[in-house]
Amino acid sequence: MTDKINGESLDISAENRARLKQLFPAVFTETVNDKGILTESIDFEKLKAELGVFTELFENRRERYGMDWSGKKDTLRLIQTPSTATLKPCREESVSFDETANLFIEGDNLEVLKLLQKSYYGKVKMIYIDPPYNTGKEFIYPDNFTETLQTYLDYAGLTDGNGKKFSTNTENEGRFHTKWLNMMYPRLYLARNLLRDDGVIFISIDDNEVSNLRKLCDEIFGEENFIVNIIWQHSIQPKGYVDNVSIHHNYILCYQKSDNFRLMPLERTEEHNINYSNPDNDVNGSWRSGDVRNALYRPNLIFEIITPSGKIIKPPINGWRWSKETINKKIDCGEIIFNTDETKIIRKIYLKDVKGRPPESIWCGGEVGTTRSAVNELKLLFDGSTTFDTAKPTKLIIKIIQLVCNIEKKDIILDFFAGSCTTAHAVLDLNKQDGGNRKFIMVQLPEPCAPDSEAFKAGYKTISDIGKERIRRVIKKLNEANEGKLNFENTTLQDRGFRAFKLDKSNFKQWQKLDRKSTPEEIEKQLFEHVDHINHKSTPEDLLYEILLKAGFQPTIKVSILTIAGKQVFSIAEGALLICLEKEVTEELIDAVIDENPQQFICLDAAFGGNDQLKVNTAQKFTASNMQKEKYNQIIFKTV
Repeated sequence: MTDKINGESLDISAENRARLKQLFPAVFTETVNDKGILTESIDFEKLKAELGVFTELFENRRERYGMDWSGKKDTLRLIQTPSTATLKPCREESVSFDETANLFIEGDNLEVLKLLQKSYYGKVKMIYIDPPYNTGKEFIYPDNFTETLQTYLDYAGLTDGNGKKFSTNTENEGRFHTKWLNMMYPRLYLARNLLRDDGVIFISIDDNEVSNLRKLCDEIFGEENFIVNIIWQHSIQPKGYVDNVSIHHNYILCYQKSDNFRLMPLERTEEHNINYSNPDNDVNGSWRSGDVRNALYRPNLIFEIITPSGKIIKPPINGWRWSKETINKKIDCGEIIFNTDETKIIRKIYLKDVKGRPPESIWCGGEVGTTRSAVNELKLLFDGSTTFDTAKPTKLIIKIIQLVCNIEKKDIILDFFAGSCTTAHAVLDLNKQDGGNRKFIMVQLPEPCAPDSEAFKAGYKTISDIGKERIRRVIKKLNEANEGKLNFENTTLQDRGFRAFKLDKSNFKQWQKLDRKSTPEEIEKQLFEHVDHINHKSTPEDLLYEILLKAGFQPTIKVSILTIAGKQVFSIAEGALLICLEKEVTEELIDAVIDENPQQFICLDAAFGGNDQLKVNTAQKFTASNMQKEKYNQIIFKTV
């Protein structure tokens, strides 16, 4: 069949609906019209809510378990609430801080996902997450929809604290499923924004929430963007409970951002080619026989085939796979042959025509590893200590990456439930194997290790400490393996480092949110603090990376330090952005910056020292400079 040319002009409304569906798939619903026909419609009240407008009609909707669970409206508000937090650099916890483009971020992943929206929107090729499975054991999550940052700061010990903490969820609580959904919904929603148009997300889960997660992803990513539900054999040994079924599998749900995503074939091995041979010395090389029957009943493809000696071969019940003309062509070129006694035809599938192998929906532990092999991997890295009990094997994540990021091999891979950082380990290992230079972003809550755990006894206070140390040890191991080898220089071009950042409140007091429950005394205190609006504990580098993050630059961007008119100036993107964080600016500095001709210049508002005349003159100098230039060469001048 060939598509016919449509003689009509472009259907503008259909085009707009298609674009809207790409942006907001959750607002499209299926309804039955008055003629009993199933149609797709737009939930305009929900669309308004996704745009931050909560109407009375939306507010008065009845909430129920399902995809309208209790608390869902609060999560939608939470998505719309911008974060005022920052990411503070931690050089001492990093590896090759100035050279690397890999990230490890310690903090509540909801706040971090919000902070990454400007700099990584539409730039991440692949997301893999292994969230809490909601098994009835406690999992930690922020339970306060209006104070997520402050709740996190208190939980992580970054403030004196007011009794706030992250809550837990256990099976004896009445809202067992809804609490888990409230935790997952805003994170998946924000994660979708970060994916490239050809991006994809993989989510590990077990039986407890797989059905709810499937519905959740159908709403957020669109049901049409579901790819597969992979079954992973995580255990080979029986559990030993004779009165129960021994569970040996988990699931990995996979959703694409749009139909621009393409799944890559896997590489073939000798084991996959074992059925190919060339018994008749075919010039096309090794082959195997393929099916010639049609899977569906096709009466037009039911016909007899006459052999060279005049024998008749009866058709299969459903008919042949091809028409009579096509079969005759395949016989003439040798792709279809007759068996010795001419009682059947044989189709040849040539090995040379097979491009890789398609991934299957069941992944065996012997091929991609099990939970036990993942623990053994960690033991080898951590000198025999079991630092993490529920890690995923690196071979499992490597296989996922190969299905997605195997063309340019420079893609960004995000894991915001990083745990022990198996994903980072897999990225580094695969880069070594195939010469790639993929980048990773790991996000992990500093969840305390239990005092009786091996990790705590080994000196690791939090899970994020384990993740960072694992990445350091993997990098050290890979570098040591390369020393003395001929290809050492080439492999050192790979990114084997990471920049560590920690979620914290803004360094600039005017960007810090005031608690709604603050007393008049607390409000008065904060107003006076805004006179000197920079936190005195903040370093110039803390200020720099917050400005970069909130200006839309990635926190891994290269930064160099210049001296201009006797002042320290940070140069970003080869001088396109200049930032001066000195406590005083001068006319000489402003003139020198204009001569450098950056696209943007940022300095502290306090650096003018209350000298309004200097500030006005500075603005006029930039205006006068821009009037002499083409529009695209003009300098944007900003203060913080």
